[in-house]
Amino acid sequence: MSGYAGWTMERATINDATIPILADGVKWLGYAPKLGLLWNLGVYGDWLSAGQTFSTYDRQVSGRLAWLPVVSADTVLHIGMSARWGKPEEGVIRLRSRPELFLAPYFVDTADFAAESTRMLAGEVYYRPGSLLFGSEYSVQQAHAPQSGNPRFHGGDAVVSWLPTGERCGYNTRGGYFSQISPTRAVFRGGPGAWELLARLSYIDLDGGAVRGGRFWRFTPMVNWYLSDHMRLEFAYGYGHLDRFQLVGATQFFQSRLQLQF
Repeated sequence: MSGYAGWTMERATINDATIPILADGVKWLGYAPKLGLLWNLGVYGDWLSAGQTFSTYDRQVSGRLAWLPVVSADTVLHIGMSARWGKPEEGVIRLRSRPELFLAPYFVDTADFAAESTRMLAGEVYYRPGSLLFGSEYSVQQAHAPQSGNPRFHGGDAVVSWLPTGERCGYNTRGGYFSQISPTRAVFRGGPGAWELLARLSYIDLDGGAVRGGRFWRFTPMVNWYLSDHMRLEFAYGYGHLDRFQLVGATQFFQSRLQLQF
């Protein structure tokens, strides 16, 4: 999905840890309707962003291919695979993630370790029959880091969403992503807006080779209220389970957020 239309308030933990938010480069988006195929290909550097906190790679190449055996106004079936190669900045990488709460500290963290490059493979499946949506993504990242035993990290998430007010989650065939929900009758025009009941389970494992970054999973039931195309009110509860430093513990999260976009 696009950054402002995520399922919940934050990215899944594996995405937060492994995929930079921004980079400098070019990308090619394509869609062949007769074949039901779409593709994304990007080549990135850090020509403009070098020195920024989000710039963790000198170079990256990322590609994605998805098959749409069913795509219509009512039903979408999306099956995709992606791959990414990257050269960490100054030969050092650090994977870490907050527990899908920006105000929280990092729950999983590998600390810095030397790595010549990373390779990542991911699979994704989404099915949207009408006002329901089911989907899952899973990623595996291998670091070329002989000193640390070439660690492998992995994680993903699964989501189910239902819009009892009858709207459908839009789908963009050019980019291959689900877009923001648009209420049929906005609150400011006398309607109820769009209501969404959602649940997501996410998981991340940053224990690999000689690196011990920890393992964490979180279950998040959530209610989203789309008052209009520009306003979204979110209410979420989360239960998280962390295994790190040979200790195991649980955390409960109570979150709400008002999102405005124009």
